[in-house]
Amino acid sequence: MTLAPETTDLKIQLRWGGSAEDPDAWFTVCDLSRLLPGRGVAALLPDGRQVALFRDRGGALYAIDNRDPFGGAAVLSRGLTGTAQGRPFVASPLLKQRFDLVSGQCLDDETVRVTTYEVRAASPSLSGV
Repeated sequence: MTLAPETTDLKIQLRWGGSAEDPDAWFTVCDLSRLLPGRGVAALLPDGRQVALFRDRGGALYAIDNRDPFGGAAVLSRGLTGTAQGRPFVASPLLKQRFDLVSGQCLDDETVRVTTYEVRAASPSLSGV
């Protein structure tokens, strides 16, 4: 079966400071169509850090720091996604530690966590893009 490319004008946005109600608090990252379900995408933030964006098969969006805290490389966007006990995660392609996509908590070492970001899909006409 071949899937048709998604056509939408929705943009992926991260909350970048401020309150969620403040339109200036949202940073536009990419088109929603760039996120394929089950695959990650890396994006550069204004301060030079990288974020890993994910979209699951149900359409939920997640954003975490792209840097693997164990290996130090910016590779989490290339990890394998899955679920463990109903929690979505990405497994690092380096040493295979799993990070909860909602909380950033490492599922294999509770002393380690990555930053998570609030993320949304927004219409350019509604978001001021």
